[in-house]
This record gives sequence, structure tokens and C-alpha cells, in this order.
Amino acid sequence: MINKEVVKSFVEEWLQGNDYFLVDIMFGADDRIVIEIDHADGVWIEDCAELSRFLQEKLGDELGDYELEVGSAGIGQPFKVEQQYKNHIGDDVEVLQQDGIKQKGVLKAVDGRQFTITVQEKQQVEGKKRPVMVDIDKSYSMDEVKSVKYLLAFK
Repeated sequence: MINKEVVKSFVEEWLQGNDYFLVDIMFGADDRIVIEIDHADGVWIEDCAELSRFLQEKLGDELGDYELEVGSAGIGQPFKVEQQYKNHIGDDVEVLQQDGIKQKGVLKAVDGRQFTITVQEKQQVEGKKRPVMVDIDKSYSMDEVKSVKYLLAFK
């Protein structure tokens, strides 16, 4: 019987010396093992195939009836690990707060499990008749939000 820790140790062995990082390992009820990896410059299918072959070789007969799927975390999917936040500093993101409110902004900084986005809000500025848009930094804990994801911009 294959367990998650064994698979994780083999994945981490393959990741050594690569710029890839592990995002998630999921065991499905349908005997499917799904491994998500990511990279600052995107994930190449050749590297997914190489990792898949590496795992098949390491797990051998233990793999048995399991279906192995290796792929990228997906560009529109919520971030799962700190490195994904770091890779998207300077990019537009959407934060879904626990109360269901969505906040869109630019990911400014990541420090441990904390991150900061810069949002634009209308505020009344002294000397101006009408409210103007100003940049405001908002900080969050990764553990206190429902999700954060990269926003694709079609310009």
C-alpha cells in the first residue's frame, strides 16, 4: 500500500536540484494519485513526464492499480503554498476573505504566512472636491483567508 509520505519523499528527491516545488499530493477515492508541481516560469510537460517516470521507477510494483497523474497547479487555481505567493509578487490577485468579500489588488509582499496587497480605494482628500483613487496596503494571513488566486489580465 502506497502512502502519501512515501510519495512525497520521492517527489522531494526528484525536486532537489530543480527550480520546481511541490504544491500538493492528493489521493483520490478512485485509486488516483495526483501530484501538482509549480515553477516560477511555468511547468513544462516534459518535466511532468520525467517526474512521472521517476516515480514509476521508484514505486515499481507498489504502484499497482494506482493511476498516477503529474501536472501543474493550474494558473487560475487558488494558491496552496507560500512559494506560489512569492512567485506572483507584483501580479494582480484576488483575495476571497472568510466573510465572502472579494478584494482585488496587486500582491506587494510575502513574509512567512503573511502577505500584503495594494488596492485602490476612493477617499476624500483634503483640498479636493471629489474623492480620488488612492493606493492602500492591506495585510492578510494565509491561514485567515479562504483563497488567493492569480488574476489573468487580457489587455
